[in-house]
Amino acid sequence: MPDRSWWRNGVIYQVYPRSFADANGDGIGDLDGLRGKLPYLADLGIDAIWISPMYPSPMADFGYDVSDYRGVDPLFGDIERMDAVIADAHALGLKIILDFVPNHSSDEHPWFRESRRSRDSAFRDWYLWRDPAPDGGPPNNWLSNFGGSAWTFDEGTGQYYLHLFLDKQPDLNWRHPALREAMFESMRFWLRRGVDGFRVDVLYHVMKDAEFRDNPLNPAYRDGIDSEANRFLPTHIADLPETMDVVAAMRAVVDEFPDRVLIGELYLPLERIVAYYGDRLQGANLPFNFLLIGAAWDARTIGSLVERYEAALPPGGWPNWVLGNHDKPRIASRVGDAQARVAAMLLLTLRGTPTLYYGDEIGMRDVAIPRAEVRDPFEINEPDKGLGRDPQRTPMRWTPAPGAGFTDGTPWLRLGDDVASRNVETEAADPSSIWSLYRSLLWMRRASRALSIGSVRILGVSDQALAYERVDGDERIVVCLNFTEVPAVLPIDEPAGRAVLSTHGDIRQGPLRPSEGRIYLS
Repeated sequence: MPDRSWWRNGVIYQVYPRSFADANGDGIGDLDGLRGKLPYLADLGIDAIWISPMYPSPMADFGYDVSDYRGVDPLFGDIERMDAVIADAHALGLKIILDFVPNHSSDEHPWFRESRRSRDSAFRDWYLWRDPAPDGGPPNNWLSNFGGSAWTFDEGTGQYYLHLFLDKQPDLNWRHPALREAMFESMRFWLRRGVDGFRVDVLYHVMKDAEFRDNPLNPAYRDGIDSEANRFLPTHIADLPETMDVVAAMRAVVDEFPDRVLIGELYLPLERIVAYYGDRLQGANLPFNFLLIGAAWDARTIGSLVERYEAALPPGGWPNWVLGNHDKPRIASRVGDAQARVAAMLLLTLRGTPTLYYGDEIGMRDVAIPRAEVRDPFEINEPDKGLGRDPQRTPMRWTPAPGAGFTDGTPWLRLGDDVASRNVETEAADPSSIWSLYRSLLWMRRASRALSIGSVRILGVSDQALAYERVDGDERIVVCLNFTEVPAVLPIDEPAGRAVLSTHGDIRQGPLRPSEGRIYLS
């Protein structure tokens, strides 16, 4: 019998809670703000909300440094408010997916405080501690993803602890059975409260080399341009074979509860991404596919990517696609406003589960953040390399009013200078806006079995345009996309049937206009 799980034909929408909606006027988004926007999300046509971390945290990395996996930070609300978000979302037919951060905790988590207290602590081996090298320096050459050594010396116990991110984010030891079970119980805590699954942060990093060997030099590293962490290949700190055992164990926990989903964050090559479906598909339900984020934006590249990804999927593996997230520049900034519409049509018509990033539906762009206002520790630690993540995390624009309808106070990051034109209220009133395009695509996808669960086949590709079909039973939809700024002849004969949607608003047959996407129903 075909798998009818909701996440196979649903659309996921990522909410960065600090930046989505502020209900109390402190300039930071919160759960009450999110709760008030649930009807908007239901009307937009999405099916599930992925909420970036809202757990108690010192906010050294804005919630990805967790000090309690079973609570809510007062900045966002409390556990009762989280329960209300879950209940209201379910009443509207929406699912809730939480971020789960298993690679590291905060250094203020009680587990780490106890681990740090003494070498004899029962929690010592819940984290990764090592003696200094013979010269007194770090145990090996592993580097933090945020710059500098991945090791920090603890004067009190005379050892170094590992942190692949900030020194405020010590790495957990997933080889320790008690640590594993404690983390699994944290997952069950939220599953019992009704959450519909997890997106697992940096899943590919959770296991490290048991011998703590040095990583090899990266011959492609560019000094002064690349992140310092890229100086070495992550051979011994990422995508280790033992990681698959952890993934399978997480999946087993999720499967204790009916119809939940496990999504893994994986910045890996294609052949390694698909490996995370696991043996007999008992790994992640959706190993995140970020290939569109880094791909050259042209018809031949995208067409080839689709074919390679589809061919690499294991039998029964369900695909997924992502255009952007809280760590990567926004799609409209990468490809421009006109091609952002083409990207929307691509994302929402390919086979598989799409994930939208908040604000992409109104064409939000990255916002330049002056150095004095930078909040992101990545940019602070490695300035002027274009690595900072503040520009894509700026507040959602709901109205053209001061504060953009996001807050009555001072927003935690600046809003940008195009709020008057890029906001929900203004764009919802304009049938030619990108918001109207997104909403049309989302509801068309929901109404069409061909678009939601049908097969996909590339029909033709040229230097300018890409065409593919989606088919389920006797329903056939053809999608044609022009990736250039000049008119393009379709790479196939004019599709039979009628054009039903264009990124340009009005619909016509014939050559694709510049930066146009068009859907045909046949």
